[in-house]
Amino acid sequence: MSDIGDWFRSIPAITRYWFAATVAVPLIGKLGVISPAYFFLWPEAFLYRFQIWRPFTATFYFPVGPGTGFLYLVNLYFLYQYSTRLEAGAFDGRPADYLFMLLFNWICIVITGLAMDMQLLMIPLIMSVLYVWAQLNRDLIVSFWFGTRFKACYLPWVILGFNYIIGGSVINELIGNLVGHLYFFLMFRYPMDLGGRNFLSTPQFLYRWLPSRRGGVSGFGVPPASMRRAAEQNGGGGRHNWGQGFRLGDQ
Repeated sequence: MSDIGDWFRSIPAITRYWFAATVAVPLIGKLGVISPAYFFLWPEAFLYRFQIWRPFTATFYFPVGPGTGFLYLVNLYFLYQYSTRLEAGAFDGRPADYLFMLLFNWICIVITGLAMDMQLLMIPLIMSVLYVWAQLNRDLIVSFWFGTRFKACYLPWVILGFNYIIGGSVINELIGNLVGHLYFFLMFRYPMDLGGRNFLSTPQFLYRWLPSRRGGVSGFGVPPASMRRAAEQNGGGGRHNWGQGFRLGDQ
């Protein structure tokens, strides 16, 4: 048990709480402690009955059963793997910026879920984070099942097809990819590659709550250190090198 505890404590803080909630809430529903009917995002209940907890519970809940258990475990793995890599990589030492990225993606997904009657938001939020990681490591060659290898920028779309095969739907994955693209475009592509203004900035209260752990001020539209070093090595001109990452399965 100590090994499990050490592993759990080794997960970056924000990812650790997200992972724990995504395990606990489905378990609560599975055991019948609280009826799963209270976990879904139902627009009428949220907007007219003021059941304001539903966007939160819909983010962590997934109906685990014989037909959905494998899909749940696969996406739980994606959450752990890519949220950990993103929080400990591009957002290392900047928990406020990482939390704001999650909040931005989550708000966009909740709005889309209410408009499109999406009752579960777990997979879209996970896919939005995976999409951001894939774009920041777009030229990295990753390995997938059966030895297939391709650039990381294609990974979200490969997983979209994979989840379609095992789950029968692509709406959740597609919404997650689109929200992740919106974040990535507003944070990196538009201000850095296209010379546009920064539309996103982390609120100061988040910095006071989760102060950065290393020198300097980092915000939205500012590349992580690995990107800045790569850009300096390239002379600072042309397109940006979006940094280095990890191979699939590396520890």
